[in-house]
Amino acid sequence: MSAAPPRHLRAAFPWLIATMICVHACMATTRVTASLWVLQQGHGEASVGLLLSLFAVAPIVLSLWAGRLADRHGFHRPVGIGVALAFAGALLALLLPRLWAIATGCLLCGGAVAVVAVALQREAGLMAEQPGELKKIFSWMALGPALSNALSPVIAGLLIDHVGMTAGFAFAALLPLLAWALARRVPRNPPQVYTKSFREPPAWDLFRLPMYRRLLVVNLALSAGWDAHSFVVPVVGHARGLSAASIGLVLGSFAAAATVVRLAIVRFADDLDEARALRSAMVLATLTFIAYAWLPGTAGLMCGSALLGVALGSVQPMVLAMLHRATPPERHGQALGLRMLTINGATVGMPAGFGMLAAATALAAPMWVMAAALLAAQWPARKL
Repeated sequence: MSAAPPRHLRAAFPWLIATMICVHACMATTRVTASLWVLQQGHGEASVGLLLSLFAVAPIVLSLWAGRLADRHGFHRPVGIGVALAFAGALLALLLPRLWAIATGCLLCGGAVAVVAVALQREAGLMAEQPGELKKIFSWMALGPALSNALSPVIAGLLIDHVGMTAGFAFAALLPLLAWALARRVPRNPPQVYTKSFREPPAWDLFRLPMYRRLLVVNLALSAGWDAHSFVVPVVGHARGLSAASIGLVLGSFAAAATVVRLAIVRFADDLDEARALRSAMVLATLTFIAYAWLPGTAGLMCGSALLGVALGSVQPMVLAMLHRATPPERHGQALGLRMLTINGATVGMPAGFGMLAAATALAAPMWVMAAALLAAQWPARKL
């Protein structure tokens, strides 16, 4: 079967975004509910950090495999596997509210997002008829995680406050089923079939590309900022006595700002210099991380989270657009999988480290560490 043309694929673009929203929302809901469950059970900040680290463990194992799977089989097979992982993880946390079961659920949900995201990003890249359209396409694609991060913590917080922890996990378990129903509406677009004599080059070979290496370093520093924010908000909010709904609003303001800035990228994509936009985002994030500890009350934390959402939310469309131009088209799945493996491999220990650092020093110390890391990352960013 020949591949579908980009224009035909773009008719299914809304279903790609909706699928990403549902799978990512499952992970985001599980993350918030699990974090608050651990704190409610009195396990402390270090345990929250260890739990959040589990979301990055499975992608280390699955990302390269997911990239090869997407290059060979297209969209539906990896998405089906990811949906199954997400459903199993959320259902386990719902049926067995024990620390080991919830930890396993976090592991499975993190792996699900990795497998699905690689397939979705590869499929979205095929929809560009011209290279200049990549920023717009990936800005729309990035709205999926942004919207799920905006809505999921608020919904989870309300469910937890008014029904209980079980309702948060039950909501997470329903989302993968909806994701699969949406994914089936995307037309099948099988990739080129290679003969058995074809030898696929190893993914590590992509590290020979200087542009790809620099992109990964910058992306790594900015992705770690997401981890720091996801860790600090529940811990600081709990220490200040904020309700689950208030903590959800703070997390939601971050995602809402990320959504707005990605819509702005769609509108002004033709006028944006990608490398300059990345460097500006790093400066804004650095300044906000430094000041975050002194922001007063729920409103102050919401403002700080919104600024971080603007800075960090603008990154992914730029990085993915530059990555697709820096790598061969037939290896986009590998490039995306290697990017995800590198980021998760380097950041898997960060939430645990953030937890130990916060317990030993100050609750906002992870934010200050991230400010220093972003300053260091300006050097490779200047070479983009």
